[in-house]
Amino acid sequence: MSKTPLLDRVNTPEDLRRLEPAELRQLADELRQEMIDAVAQTGGHLGAGLGVVELTVALHYIFDTPRDRLIWDVGHQAYPHKIITGRRDRIRTLRQGGGLSGFTKRSESEYDPFGAAHSSTSISAGLGMAVARDLSQGSNHVVCVIGDGAMSAGMAYEALNNAGAMDSNLIVILNDNDMSIAPPVGALSAYLTRLLTGRSYMSLREIGREIVQHLPRRLHEQAVRAEEFTRNMITHGGTLFEELGFYYAGPIDGHNLNHLLPVLRNVRDANRKGPILLHVVTQKGKGYAPAEVSADKYHGVVKFDVATGAQVKSKAHAPAYTKVFGDSLVKEAKKDDKIVAITAAMPGGTGLDIFGSQFPDRCFDVGIAEQHAVTFAAGLAAEGYKPFAAIYSTFLQRGYDQVVHDVALQKLPVRFVMDRAGLVGADGPTHAGSFDVAYLGCLPGFVLMAPADEAELVHMVATQAALNDCPSALRYPRGEGTGVPMPEEGVPLAIGKGRIVREGHKIALLSYGARLGECLKAADELAAHGLSTTVADARFAKPLDMDLLLRLAREHEVLITIEEGSIGGFGSFVLQALAEHGMLDRGLRVRPMVLPDTYIDHDTPAAMYAKAGLDAKGIVAKAFEALGKSVSAETVRLA
Repeated sequence: MSKTPLLDRVNTPEDLRRLEPAELRQLADELRQEMIDAVAQTGGHLGAGLGVVELTVALHYIFDTPRDRLIWDVGHQAYPHKIITGRRDRIRTLRQGGGLSGFTKRSESEYDPFGAAHSSTSISAGLGMAVARDLSQGSNHVVCVIGDGAMSAGMAYEALNNAGAMDSNLIVILNDNDMSIAPPVGALSAYLTRLLTGRSYMSLREIGREIVQHLPRRLHEQAVRAEEFTRNMITHGGTLFEELGFYYAGPIDGHNLNHLLPVLRNVRDANRKGPILLHVVTQKGKGYAPAEVSADKYHGVVKFDVATGAQVKSKAHAPAYTKVFGDSLVKEAKKDDKIVAITAAMPGGTGLDIFGSQFPDRCFDVGIAEQHAVTFAAGLAAEGYKPFAAIYSTFLQRGYDQVVHDVALQKLPVRFVMDRAGLVGADGPTHAGSFDVAYLGCLPGFVLMAPADEAELVHMVATQAALNDCPSALRYPRGEGTGVPMPEEGVPLAIGKGRIVREGHKIALLSYGARLGECLKAADELAAHGLSTTVADARFAKPLDMDLLLRLAREHEVLITIEEGSIGGFGSFVLQALAEHGMLDRGLRVRPMVLPDTYIDHDTPAAMYAKAGLDAKGIVAKAFEALGKSVSAETVRLA
């Protein structure tokens, strides 16, 4: 007998809407268990999805999806949504190569009207869809679900302000699962919210507004204040949203379907013009005891045992780059009290939790606010402090104008530390740090560096700490290092100077970043074919080591650059420099190896780099191609 008899009947939301309301509680319980079982096998973001099971069921039950647009902000919470929108048979491929994305994705399903993986985009996208509907004289609903954490981003407030000013029909569900903007107060709150979202009250309110418009100004203002005061007494908040032009209702218990269904039905059927914000209180990790008691509510997990919640973590062979950075920054900060650190809501992901535990007064988590983080760091630098802004490569993209205008243009020594450089595995293209070398390298005065291994990272943190006259950026990959011996403390490197790792004379491999190990493997293979190969570690993309570069160009037939980044980055800088020095006029064969000009779907990092051609096998093949030699796949013995 099936453990999920109701869920077995639901392949699409249309099937869901055939169920009786009394059956939805059981369906939600089955959906939660199916999600737990699936994520236990795949790993992924568990806590957020557990918190919105009932809300997901209720939204698809009340609204006519996909005709009605349902937009999930970030997408961490979308697993239950995927299960009941025709993807249950693939849910155990989640985040696996060739399987379902861990986020909403337009190409994956018609029930995903907008792709997401970064925070705070839902209201802007939803407003665009609502306006498009109005221009087309459509009648469908647009519903945006956004968490309280995502509401901390400035973009969300920009969208709220614009939506209120446009008076467009848009429904925003505030999923309050952490900071509790207002407390959940149970049945009375739900009853009052149902009254406030009902047609009778809303119609009466509109009539009242029409009447008071014709009253003398003083009486008009008093009437408006009285109505707002009454509603705020009932709802415990919402003043901010009302001021932005939204009709606020809530809070209600997001796990009680008896509360959710009638309120959502009222919101759907509201006979009014203008945006509505419904405040729903949920619990991250709801319904799975190990998640409920965990500090992070099982936000992101690897494979785990359902019975115990114990995660199956692989044994580390080397320290993670993130931890090496955190430990190194602590050592530097002990020597220099001007060092401070900034993160945009990712203390654990960037290693700054280590720094924060040692120096709580010198560590600043500014929330999901990358633009602010950059300019905040610029202000600290302007006053003589040494800010390290630790932000994922892809997240720094959100603060690019601030990097240009507030940091680079003023030559302020902000030290950017970019985790998740290169391809990142299961999170896929949305989190791949592909573009930072290109988008930072075009800015005058920036120093760009990337370590080949974790020992080099230690020295580069020290280099940044000592660099006081210009902005700098350090990028490193996700995951563990290479297992090299670690220095006791970092020693500042000579700015713009690389190193020769292995001497040869025919082929030169010039690596920038963590592909150095693959270059050494490729050099071994090439040597086995009688092709003497030099391997060099550039260390810096800007400024380039011109002495090293010109030597490699003069003394070798082939020069290959290798980097974990897009076109327009390190290889482009090298080609520009060689052209300016006339080194391309003498028959030198230069081949830049970069990430392909496409987005690579999620898989293991190794598989992704193989697909990109940036593994040892790909480097060997590129060397033979440059020499004009035809080599079969069998000749390249690397796996």
